[in-house]
Amino acid sequence: MRPIVQSKKLQHVRYDVRGPILVEAQRLEAEGHKILKLNIGNTAPFGFEAPEAIVADMVHNLPDAQGYSDSRGIYSARTAVAQYYQARGLTDTTVDDVYIGNGVSELISMVLQAFVDDGNEILIPAPDYPLWTGAVSLSGGTPVHYRCDESNGWNPDLEDIESKITENTHALVVINPNNPTGAVYSEEIVRGLVDIARRHHLVLMADEIYEKILYADDAVTPVHHHVATFAEDDVLCLTFSGLSKAYRVCGYRAGWVMVSGPKHLAEDFLEGLTLLANMRMCANVPAQHAIQTALGGYQSINELIVPGGRFYEQIKLANRLLNEIPGVTSVEPHGALYCFPRLDPEMYAIEDDQQFVIDLLRAKKILVTHGTGFNWFEPDHFRLVTLPDTEVLTEAIGRIGEYLETIRR
Repeated sequence: MRPIVQSKKLQHVRYDVRGPILVEAQRLEAEGHKILKLNIGNTAPFGFEAPEAIVADMVHNLPDAQGYSDSRGIYSARTAVAQYYQARGLTDTTVDDVYIGNGVSELISMVLQAFVDDGNEILIPAPDYPLWTGAVSLSGGTPVHYRCDESNGWNPDLEDIESKITENTHALVVINPNNPTGAVYSEEIVRGLVDIARRHHLVLMADEIYEKILYADDAVTPVHHHVATFAEDDVLCLTFSGLSKAYRVCGYRAGWVMVSGPKHLAEDFLEGLTLLANMRMCANVPAQHAIQTALGGYQSINELIVPGGRFYEQIKLANRLLNEIPGVTSVEPHGALYCFPRLDPEMYAIEDDQQFVIDLLRAKKILVTHGTGFNWFEPDHFRLVTLPDTEVLTEAIGRIGEYLETIRR
């Protein structure tokens, strides 16, 4: 029998957050080592549990969740999502504009499969959530990365975006609040992104999964601006969000995409998206019953993102401790659950940042993700998840500092 090999479609697909570095971590665990995994934003291992009301509603509806649902999602969940955006100024949103999926991840892949033809170029921020890049490649498209400016709070470089638009460019991806940098874009930046899409007839794809995780203090009061509110009726916008992060239910896999703008121009695309939704039958039905309760109920996330709350205290501490390490600079995150620090190349001669994180893992038993895994251009960054409590974070960043001391020039 001939060798069985992977499809050529996977040739340019990477997902380094769970790539070779995780394989090495698993090997070390098999040897008996305890690994602190700061490579992925999985809330449950760090003591964050789903709100009781969400769990209770799922349990209550289990007897009615044993069969397939409508492929676009149960009516109550889609209605709740539509009403959520109506309350934020998108008054034309209806239940028919909402598709429920097994988390944002599944919906990104479905949308791109329905949208992208071979050779289509999709603009994606760098650094990015790498699923976007991988899913574009898997769909036959070409990911084109536009630079976010670290010296300007990791905001997108609008001029760089303009310079990378060609006749093959079909969509502009916006990740706000940003993973991995924690940047929260101003109204001016969001309007600028929408204006670029409008002038170049691009579809906007807005990944807003962290929209409720914002950190206000005496110096900064970040505000999340929905891209769709500025796209109005002349720019098609696909808004992705879900329950995983703000409601601490990553494993439930409950997310949505909401379609807004000139939907009459997108009927053929939406027919294709519905076809793909039908082919996978439906999203996880029990978790769909959590959506109405989550969006309409008490927002416990608000307790976590203010001074004294765990998300707030942990990300502030992590950012401060990272900046105290010689040669490390971290732009303060104003949203999400991560820091994306830079290692000064004059002090740390890192040519292969994946090897750097593997060496760190072996030496200090801490798993982070290298910056090029988020499609950053240089091997001089890494991403640190800030979900552990302050005591664990202090110990972890201390160990990172100790390792960096051993490789400093």
